[in-house]
Amino acid sequence: MVEDDRTRADAPGSPTAPLLAVRGIVKEFSGVRALDGVDLDVRPGEVHCLLGQNGAGKSTLIKVLAGAHRPTSGTVEWRGQEVRPSSPVDALRTGIATMYQELDVVDGLTVAENVYLGHELSRGGVTRRHDAHARTRELLRRLGHGDLSPTREVGTLSAAGKQVVSMARALSHDARLIVMDEPSAVLDSEEVANLFRVVRQLTADGVAVLYISHRLEEIRQIGDRITVLKDGRTVASGLPVAGTPTADLIRLMTGRSVQRVFPSRSPVPADAPPLLEVRHLALRGVFSDVSFTVRAGEVVGLAGLVGSGRSEVLETVYGARRATAGEVLVDGKKLRPGSVPTAVRAGIGLAPEERKAQGLLLDEPVYRNITLSTFSRFARGPVLDERAERARAREQIDALDVRPAETDRAIRTLSGGNQQKAMLARWLVHGCRVLLLDEPTRGVDVGARAEMYALVNDLARAGNAVVVVSSEIEEVLGLADHVLVLAEGRVVHSGPAAQIDEHRVLDLVMEGSAA
Repeated sequence: MVEDDRTRADAPGSPTAPLLAVRGIVKEFSGVRALDGVDLDVRPGEVHCLLGQNGAGKSTLIKVLAGAHRPTSGTVEWRGQEVRPSSPVDALRTGIATMYQELDVVDGLTVAENVYLGHELSRGGVTRRHDAHARTRELLRRLGHGDLSPTREVGTLSAAGKQVVSMARALSHDARLIVMDEPSAVLDSEEVANLFRVVRQLTADGVAVLYISHRLEEIRQIGDRITVLKDGRTVASGLPVAGTPTADLIRLMTGRSVQRVFPSRSPVPADAPPLLEVRHLALRGVFSDVSFTVRAGEVVGLAGLVGSGRSEVLETVYGARRATAGEVLVDGKKLRPGSVPTAVRAGIGLAPEERKAQGLLLDEPVYRNITLSTFSRFARGPVLDERAERARAREQIDALDVRPAETDRAIRTLSGGNQQKAMLARWLVHGCRVLLLDEPTRGVDVGARAEMYALVNDLARAGNAVVVVSSEIEEVLGLADHVLVLAEGRVVHSGPAAQIDEHRVLDLVMEGSAA
């Protein structure tokens, strides 16, 4: 039975009446039900959080609200009246704006041009640029970013700045409901705090926000009420954030009790050989004097704020960046700096932070993404032996429990967690024994995180050397045997994970950043 508070909903027109009411939404694609009965109420001026594992139906519901999909059945009511948005433009006219995780701003245009893109201010066919700039400034001031110039090119902005532009565009349409899909996915902690400030400003003005996030800690900070989807259905609606335990939310999302418990780590044998040695590595202007060793069976974690140099260290070890000092050794052999082929041949594999942009061929099948680094093994003269490719990929799909277990499915259709598994499968097929994992659980839902933690542990127990970068300090400490803390491109701490806690890491990061 759905848990909700709809029985307390006030009559239309009252201050707490729903702005948006979704009732019994069903959406089918070729006979497959992506949504199978979704109910949702959003009130004016609230932050309503939408939770659910990957595949629960969140993205499909968002597209229904945005007018990109027409529901098979069910109703969408706006201020008590049924509406049927037939396109994103139609949804905007209604008052519903959607900010997707991959922002739809145009880098080559200015801030003002982006804000009024598609509904330019004009008179007699002539663009009223001065009016557009003035109105854009007012919208930016409303969002607390009055210092952002309307004439600045959007391509020069950070991800957080682009989000502000996207929100200003929504307000330029007089949107009363803004749907935010994983808005914090590419933001650092300071930018997330600024995002929350902007959201609170919007809701104080009566704008409602439908907030989708995998991060339960964010929901606690910003949300008012919660709706949970599972398998395309609403399993809970209107739950108060303050009064709902995290364990209950996880149970609703997964159908089982899941705790954030990291696998128990066995001590790495004292005589375990070093697989990866990083000695006094530096990249001018980014980081300097980084040294660490990873033995067979060991997990080393890199902690620090975004911009501390963590990801750049991994990219330099991998050869994607050319070190300005220091050296990298695998099995005691020094690698040529700045050469990815050299690193891969030596047995180093990288799962990058932005796997969709940097690691995957999204429209290619799963098997091709897995065999991407080992094409030569499947060559029969000028022809690839696709049957052998599929068979080798199938072995890793089964070993890593990639779901759905379909070799020919386009990899873009897999959840974030399963895309990450496919990335790891690529390097295991290649025979890599040094695995560099940058934000391995980004975009991975709470139920799948435990699987990813177990997988990292299994990779280490199999005798691999693993280096993990994560923005979540708890994750670094829970996975790693040894931890390095970076601040402003410098190592400010190096030691066993068991001998440091989250508070001490934060202290080190802040002290190092202020130095």
